[in-house]
This record gives sequence, structure tokens and C-alpha cells, in this order.
Amino acid sequence: MYLKTAIILSACMSISWAQSALAWGQTGHRVTGEIAQQYLSEQAKAAIASILPNETLAEASTYADEMRSNPDEFWQQVAGPYHYVTVPEGKRYQDVGAPEKGDAYIALQAFTKTLKDPDASLASKQLSLRFAIHIIGDLHQPLHAGNGTDRGGNDVRVQFFREGSNLHRVWDSGLIDRRQLSYSEWSAWLGSKISDEQAQEWMITDPLVYIAESANIRDEIYPLSDELSWRYLYDHIPTVKLRLQQGGVRIAAYLNDVFDDAGSAN
Repeated sequence: MYLKTAIILSACMSISWAQSALAWGQTGHRVTGEIAQQYLSEQAKAAIASILPNETLAEASTYADEMRSNPDEFWQQVAGPYHYVTVPEGKRYQDVGAPEKGDAYIALQAFTKTLKDPDASLASKQLSLRFAIHIIGDLHQPLHAGNGTDRGGNDVRVQFFREGSNLHRVWDSGLIDRRQLSYSEWSAWLGSKISDEQAQEWMITDPLVYIAESANIRDEIYPLSDELSWRYLYDHIPTVKLRLQQGGVRIAAYLNDVFDDAGSAN
């Protein structure tokens, strides 16, 4: 009886964490997708157009969140953990690995395999491409490399400009939305500030690097007070901008690598 209760409780906690784990919100994800668009190789552009005709990366980037209410078993029982990883403080992802139910890192490997498979169905490739874009964005939000103690900051209650919130939500959307910019304004402003040297430096395709960076940042963003306002915004909006820029460049780098390899293999 105790074991059955524990299993049910664990499952509910996982679902609850997954349902509240909306990295970057709609605006942030679209920013990473829009920035990525300008760094795609011609081969990647052609491959993406064949999988998602008339759909930009910005549009595709939010699909995995928009489908959370889909009653299908995949979305309700399987896909929730695909948005985050857990890295306890002082550890590396490689030290702990993924839980049995999987996580963002494991899912990204599986979706990448599908994208490279010439025999995979179009529907499978569409799901895999949309999810891959989303996951790479997720892994650049520091609290999506959670420490395993507070559901990625969802349990850290705060007042953000005198409104009740939690730390995860502040990083998903609060800091971004406070600027009252559209995703296209964010994308244009941030994209124009990425130098050629920075873009080259950030062209990293190893998601373990994204995870390690986020875990390191995560440990620096927990506030000393639960009253967050202008000073917290001032201190951390540069990091938000950096992670959106890096996320965008790396979505492109990752997809370029996937489709250049897939093309050479055929």
C-alpha cells in the first residue's frame, strides 16, 4: 500500500512539475526560433521546408507547449519530462543521468535520430523537429536544469513587482514580458547585437554544454528576498538576453549539423 501510494505521489509530482515548466513562455521561445532562422545553412533551410512547409522556426518553437492540453496519452503521460533535466547542485548531468521516465536530453537524442532517419514518416519528423527546436530553447532557461529540490524554482514563491508569482515563472516570462516588447522586437534587437565572432563562438551542438551552462547560472539567480522588483530585473535581464541569443544561435547550429549529416548520409 505504501509503495503504491509513493508511486502515485511521485507520478503526480512529475506531472505537476512538467505542467508548470514552460521555459521562456511564448515570447522567449519565439525569439530563439526567430534568431535561429538567420543562421541556418541552405541545406538545413531546404530540409526544414520539406518537413514544415510554410512554418517558421518561431512558429514551430511553441508547439510542444501548445499541445500540453491534448488528451492523447503521449502528451499527458509521456512528453511532460521532455522539457527539463535535473542536475543537483555540485553535480554534472553526466554524474546523475536521466530518470527512468526520460528527460529533455534523452528526448532530444531520440528526436534527432528520427530526423536523420530517411525512413521515418513525415508526421514523426514534424513532431521531432518541433520538439527539438523547443528543447534546445528550454535547455537555455537556467531553471530547466533544475536542482531536484524545488521543481525548477516553481516552489520558490516570490512577489514580482508586487504580484504573486514563483521564481520559475519569473524566468519563463516575467523578466521578458516586463519590457513589453513583441517577440519580433526582441528578436530584431537581440539578433542585431550578435557579432560574427560571438555567433561562431556559440555554434556549439553538444546539449551537455547548454545544460552545464544553465546549471551554473541557476545557482546564481536564487534571490535573497522574496520581493523582486527593479533591482532583480537590472541584475538578471542581461543573462536573459544572453541565453536567448545563445539559444537561437544553437538551435541553428544543431539543425545545421543534423541536416548536413543527414544529407551526406543519403
